[in-house]
Amino acid sequence: MSRRLPPLNALRVFEAAARCGNFTRAAQELFITQGAVSRHVATLEDWLKVQLFERRRHGIQLTPAGQSYYHSMRVALDQIEHGTRQLQQSPDEWLLRIKVPPTFAIRWLIPRLARFHARFPHIDVQITTSHKPADFDRDDVDVSIHSEARPPTGPGYRLLFRETLLPVCAPALLEREPPLHEPADLAHHVLLRSLNRPQDWPTWLAAAGVEGIDGNRGLKFENAAMAYQAAAEQLGVMVAVLPFVRDDLASGRLVAPFDLRVSTEGGYFMAWRPQAPTPQRVRDFEAWIAAEAEAAGE
Repeated sequence: MSRRLPPLNALRVFEAAARCGNFTRAAQELFITQGAVSRHVATLEDWLKVQLFERRRHGIQLTPAGQSYYHSMRVALDQIEHGTRQLQQSPDEWLLRIKVPPTFAIRWLIPRLARFHARFPHIDVQITTSHKPADFDRDDVDVSIHSEARPPTGPGYRLLFRETLLPVCAPALLEREPPLHEPADLAHHVLLRSLNRPQDWPTWLAAAGVEGIDGNRGLKFENAAMAYQAAAEQLGVMVAVLPFVRDDLASGRLVAPFDLRVSTEGGYFMAWRPQAPTPQRVRDFEAWIAAEAEAAGE
């Protein structure tokens, strides 16, 4: 059955005009005249039997119907653009593109990556960092690893490890005043945290039964990796995610002044592009990283 589609050239002109909010700017972008833009829009309105723009004395404005249609068309054109870009780039079958948060990359993934390369030398790995989960409709990535406050639903996800919170600091901090013998002593110390994890200190303090301490005061960093470094440099006490400080605790670079460890509903999850079949490079990475997380006791 044939598709019933509007004139595609007119549709492209409509999207540009709606996005630019002006026929003149749309004409400049498309390298056509303003009159041509107006004619294309009129053709589309006539085909749809719907008014898309209100022509006003000082410009144009989308009608409610035009606004709704613009959002739908923009999503469709974004997908066409993304698919075209992917086809033109012709990504290598063995190029694995991973998007992860900076702290996960620095504190967990990179120290283990040599083992992945040794096992799969034919897979080239490209890592980008961001605190935002991948949008597989727009991002050129195969795999996304990110933190979720609650387990996501649906296919295409795999839990790597749960989040367990505990305060950590440099050993030297315990040897000087003020004391740090019990959780209430944190009131006299600088609290360190990531701007992307504002609930970690309040969650741990509540579990410890400590009142009167503002978990959002202290020194704040763009990512937790910087805060861990600040803790090692004796700037204060950081509330850590256990998998990211296991090696530091084992080496003595950081210590945990209290025994309380608080498990949350959150965790780090791997997500992948929903396509069938899943590429072999993604399946290999999924099996490897799951085994690494299990071996680390996460």
